[in-house]
Amino acid sequence: MAKPTGFLEYERVDASYRPVSERIKDYDEFVVPQTEEAMHVQAARCMDCGVSFCHGGFVVNGLSIGCPLSNLIPEINDLVYRGKYDEAWKRLSKTHPFPEFTSRVCPALCEGSCTLGEHEPAVTVKEIERLLTDRNVLANKVEPRIVTQRTGKKVAVIGSGPSGLACADMLNQLGDTVTVYERNDRPGGLLMYGIPNMKLDKSLVLNRVEILKKEGVTFVLNTQVEDGTLVKILKDNDAIVLCTGATKERMLVVPGSDLEGVLTAMTYLTRSTKSLLDEGSVPIDLEGKHIIVVGGGDTGTDCVGTSIRKGAASVTQLEIMPELPENRAANNPWPLWPRIRKTDYGQKEAIELFGKDPREYEVTVKEIVGEAGKVTGVKTIKVEWTAKGPKEIPGTEELRRADLVITAMGFTGPEDTLISELSLKKDPRGNILTKENRYKSSLSGVFAAGDTRRGPSLVVWALMEGRKAAAEVHAELQR
Repeated sequence: MAKPTGFLEYERVDASYRPVSERIKDYDEFVVPQTEEAMHVQAARCMDCGVSFCHGGFVVNGLSIGCPLSNLIPEINDLVYRGKYDEAWKRLSKTHPFPEFTSRVCPALCEGSCTLGEHEPAVTVKEIERLLTDRNVLANKVEPRIVTQRTGKKVAVIGSGPSGLACADMLNQLGDTVTVYERNDRPGGLLMYGIPNMKLDKSLVLNRVEILKKEGVTFVLNTQVEDGTLVKILKDNDAIVLCTGATKERMLVVPGSDLEGVLTAMTYLTRSTKSLLDEGSVPIDLEGKHIIVVGGGDTGTDCVGTSIRKGAASVTQLEIMPELPENRAANNPWPLWPRIRKTDYGQKEAIELFGKDPREYEVTVKEIVGEAGKVTGVKTIKVEWTAKGPKEIPGTEELRRADLVITAMGFTGPEDTLISELSLKKDPRGNILTKENRYKSSLSGVFAAGDTRRGPSLVVWALMEGRKAAAEVHAELQR
């Protein structure tokens, strides 16, 4: 595909970021998109590799191989190389409902399985996708696809995160009448309130929702589906799809965790985004304050970057796990997703501002201390990992100053309210139980997709789940 010798002639060039000194003063997106000329060269690196793992879309030993959406990546790259951008967008849209989301927040599973990436830096698939997004979505060239024939079937989608939006989109295009229920004041789920604006501008989410509305999808906001409401919705529809996510956050259970100044990541990020979007909303003031983020994942990084933009005097990110290696370990071969150490935007900002990486590994919190009911510090201790798990190392205790503690320790699964109301069966991890690779729950007419079915995962997996659930729902309703 693309230029046969391109991978021998050109090196990978990543997108640049706006200077730290500039971008920390606002919440605008920090990536500087590459030009069409640059992407023409990068697309030329796509090999005629024969077996393309980049669009594999399956899991081995718990790690992904290729894009879950099975995007036709080599074909898209070839079209971009040839300057056929409109055709490339059409090809991408065959499998991908919302490239504007993943081109900004996806870790690019496709690149982790790129054949060129076995020995050289992978093709810049994510940046090529962003180019196509910017040429179409940002340029307002995406026209609503008006459905001309309806099936007469009604489906309710509960939750408007990535799986809910993808499910609603596909069901609507198949001719079913779709209503999406969302408990928040804006649609998008974690796309709206769980990811900071500098990574995913909220106008992109709202723009896509407006397109879906024009195509026929109805959105009902500020609606908490509980206390019998769900049963009524089920009676009023031919099917419902639960896409409520895995929003139950893993809590930090230590003495002092109930002090004022201890926030979960979702509470913190939601309040921060609302302060940008809602006129009169009071932002969290961190000017000159010392912040400790507990958790080393992507959400923790987002908390670091957000705290820096709020003027924090220092930000420390604590991670109980060991530091990942610089290169693939022996048990993590290509084409599995590479579990290697990466320095993301938040850490890079902290390094430039404070002179050091904010991450500290193999550290756990023992206690949160305070005065007059407010946080003043965190007691930590170092650990070493054994066959039985982390073991505390005596003599490594430390009291750290903190004005705010943000817990970004991941999610444990879906909330129990809807599951209990419908008496749905759960799997051993507390997710809604369905058959393997299927989306129908234990109750007739009720389906589940996304994190509420598979557990905490990535946006791209949620999109895939939403589409496959929609196909299953539609097929059943046509019997």
